[in-house]
Amino acid sequence: MDGLAVEGRGVVLGYGARAALHDVDLAVPAGTTTALVGPNGSGKSTLLGAIAGLVPLRAGTLTVGGRPPAAARTRVAYVLQTGSADEVLPVTVREVVTMARFAGRGLLRRLRAEDRRAVADALDRLEITDLADRHLRELSGGQRQRVLVAQGLAQAADVLLLDEPVTGLDLVSRQRILRVVDEERAAGRAVVLSTHDLDDAELADHVVLLAGRVVAAGPPAAVLTEANLREAYGGRLLRTAEALATDEHLHAHAAGERHDAGTIPAS
Repeated sequence: MDGLAVEGRGVVLGYGARAALHDVDLAVPAGTTTALVGPNGSGKSTLLGAIAGLVPLRAGTLTVGGRPPAAARTRVAYVLQTGSADEVLPVTVREVVTMARFAGRGLLRRLRAEDRRAVADALDRLEITDLADRHLRELSGGQRQRVLVAQGLAQAADVLLLDEPVTGLDLVSRQRILRVVDEERAAGRAVVLSTHDLDDAELADHVVLLAGRVVAAGPPAAVLTEANLREAYGGRLLRTAEALATDEHLHAHAAGERHDAGTIPAS
C-alpha cells in the first residue's frame, strides 16, 4: 500500500442518538505508526471500529487504501484487548491464530502451505510457539494478548489496528508487542493504536489527540503539549513532581496494574 493507508475528511461517528466523534480529519501514511490518545469516551475505539468497517459513518468520507472501509476489510487487521470471554473459549492458541487465515480462504477451505507459514511466523514473532497447543484459559492475560496480536499479524494485512494493546500487561508481553509494532512499521505497513500511555504515544510517528473531536494531530512533540492535553483531559490531567500524567494511568498505578504511568515532562 503506497501513499495514504487511511484518509478521513469530516468524519462523524456515533451510536444510536449519540455522536461520539465530530468532524474528524485523518491522514495515516503507509509505513508509519499513529497513536490515538484521549480520555475515556473520547472516541478512540470508535474511530478504530470505523477504519475496520464495523462502525458506519454518519457524515464525511473515510477510505482505506483508497476504498471504503467495508470494501477493504481484508486489508485491515483489528486487534481488540483480551477480555474475560477469551478465558473460557475452548480453543487452542494455534486455532485462534489460524482463524486469521479464514478471512481470505473461508471457513470450509483447506489451508495452504502459505497459510500455515503465516501462522507459524506469527506465533514465532510473539514468542508463543511453545504455547500453541494450550487453551486460552490456561494463559496469563499478557500471553492471551500476544495471541490476539499474533492473530492480527497472521492476517498479513496492510493496516494493523490495535486497541490499547499493552495496557496492564507484564513487561515481557509489553516489550514483545511493541517490538512487533516497530517491525510492522519497518515492513511498510500502517499501524494505528489507541493508548492512554503518553510515553508510548511519544514513540509514534504521528499522534491524534481526541476528545469527541480532533484536538490536535501531528508529530508527538507538537501534539502532546500541556495546553493540548489540558484541553482534551481537563481536570483529568494531573501534574506530578516532574511530569504530567492522565488520571487513568495514576488510577491504574494505584491498583498495581502498572508502575510506569503515561507521563510527559512538565514544562
